[in-house]
Amino acid sequence: LTALFFYANHRNRTLSPPGTAELDVDGLQIAVSYSRPSVRGRVIFGTEEEEALQPYGSYWRLGANEATEITFSKDVTFNGVPLKAGTYSMYAIPGAESFKVGLNSALGNWGAWEPDYSKDVLVTEVPVTRPVVPVEQFTARIEARPDGGALLYFEWSNVQLVIPVVSAGD
Repeated sequence: LTALFFYANHRNRTLSPPGTAELDVDGLQIAVSYSRPSVRGRVIFGTEEEEALQPYGSYWRLGANEATEITFSKDVTFNGVPLKAGTYSMYAIPGAESFKVGLNSALGNWGAWEPDYSKDVLVTEVPVTRPVVPVEQFTARIEARPDGGALLYFEWSNVQLVIPVVSAGD
């Protein structure tokens, strides 16, 4: 059983390698730690009838393997919602036109198990935009905004989420 666990764990990490996105803008450090699954010919977001990997209305850990985690060095507004400095796990509930994105205080979760929603520190609605070119491997990136703060991008397949983050003092 131990050998099987290590094989499965290694295989998952090979198929969905770890990724990071970091940015320091105006003294605000933001870091995202996640795993990067690939499309590999599958329908990623859609209905259960379409056999989507992440059906609309169902929990998604916003990556693979361990839950995605995000760290802010300062208090911020996250998509317009106030948020204290700290590290949070992230998840999403996909929809055709928007995703609910949640930040949760429970850390270190592994697997596709849903979080304890009573530990959510915020849940916000993020509209779906479309990348210019479909994205094969799930990607998180952070870009500085010209007017201060940052934009968080989460992209996979034909879906792009763009979340504004601004230091609470700005």
